Amino acid sequence: MKELGLRLTVDGPVARVVLARPEVRNAQTPAMWRALADFGTTLPPEVRVVVVSGEGPSFSAGLDRRLIMGENADGEAPLLALGAKPAAEVHETIAAFQAGFSWLRRPEVVSIAAVQGHAVGAGFQLALACDLRVVTPDARFSMREPALGLVPDLGGTQPLVQLVGYSRALEICATSRWVEADEAKELGLANIVVPADELAATVKDLTDALLGPLPGAIRETKALLLGAADRSYDDQLKAEREAQQRRLQELLAAVG
Repeated sequence: MKELGLRLTVDGPVARVVLARPEVRNAQTPAMWRALADFGTTLPPEVRVVVVSGEGPSFSAGLDRRLIMGENADGEAPLLALGAKPAAEVHETIAAFQAGFSWLRRPEVVSIAAVQGHAVGAGFQLALACDLRVVTPDARFSMREPALGLVPDLGGTQPLVQLVGYSRALEICATSRWVEADEAKELGLANIVVPADELAATVKDLTDALLGPLPGAIRETKALLLGAADRSYDDQLKAEREAQQRRLQELLAAVG
């Protein structure tokens, strides 16, 4: 995947996604999104944690600027070219893009974004696709799509609202302003802010902690939390009962 600007590796229960185009601040392309979707669908079942990071001083500056400015880039057509396509084709194309991000939300894995420097547009949405975000003091988030006349369409809108609330999410998106690391921590966008030289070690400690409990317990707990906002309280209680029953069955089978 080096030619696409990605390093995708699996080491036992930990998978790593590294955006590796530091010369353009890890700007993303649709080819990268398709490769990420393929990686997500082919993960070995033993993978429990996915760490997403960027090479160099930035996490990701978002979509490759050439595609935004109406130029071709590495065989990819400019984004605005989609506007001439039939609606069904546009929807299918964007759904394929979204698949590069949405697998990070699956209950069977916990995903961690290690964010330093810029996380802009698609970079912000990639960080939002992850369950947890560990950031450095120079991390800066911005949802630039509305400033370009577009909408965030890579799955970032729902987790943003879940993390910061509707009103703040609208303000962040509609103004395309920068959210600095301290504010990100205050708003709940960042789980922790650590010095740059402690980023890797902190992510390693967090990964180790996540690998401690039994995988089925984490899987069921993540599924419960992901669905909690869409359920009534009584429905959530029912979902908890059902999840616990499955866990008890699996544990009994394991010792039987």
